[in-house]
Amino acid sequence: MNDVKLATETEIRAAYLTAPELKLAASLLYQAYHDDPVFVDIFGSGSGDYEQRLRASIREELAAFWQAKQPILGLYHGEALVGVACLHGPDSGFGSERFWHWRLKMLLSAGYVSTKQMIQKEELIMSSVPMERFHMLSFIAIHPLHQHHGFGHYLVAAVNTVLEEDTSSEGVAIYVTTDKYKQFFDECDYTMVKEVTVGNVTGPLMVHYRET
Repeated sequence: MNDVKLATETEIRAAYLTAPELKLAASLLYQAYHDDPVFVDIFGSGSGDYEQRLRASIREELAAFWQAKQPILGLYHGEALVGVACLHGPDSGFGSERFWHWRLKMLLSAGYVSTKQMIQKEELIMSSVPMERFHMLSFIAIHPLHQHHGFGHYLVAAVNTVLEEDTSSEGVAIYVTTDKYKQFFDECDYTMVKEVTVGNVTGPLMVHYRET
């Protein structure tokens, strides 16, 4: 697919990922989300197979995004993939209409309880968004070795470009699980809507509205 048009430095570009890049994206997301409170709560970091379940979840999530033709953005510094963002749009059919083969694969790899919790998490968050038609930012991450260099703002700019291109969408929503990410999205013009509790984790649901 074509690059996402951004006014960036020549060494930095955003583009839709291709199929061969999904494994690299899964590895990046695994490293970035390894200590995420929601995943720790769902998959149980104290269990011996936490890493295996987390890897499987991220792999199947990416596969579902790809098969549904939802935006999977990569941020590149030169030739290196330094960031990934995954959105589903207003007509994605995610949530309670999740593909049956995704459910089956998740059941086999992550287990029944974890799969059920993942689906309930998504449905709870989606139902809390104060918009009828919107994009949901399910994953956004900068590789741990490339954080604190401003790449996150470039990646959010790419997400905003996807929003601008879909005039049917009212905005972008994200569920934030740590204070440092809440501060970051505050800086990126996201507004907190409400606190949402998923399992044992409470965090802000934040929204970036389309400019009118």
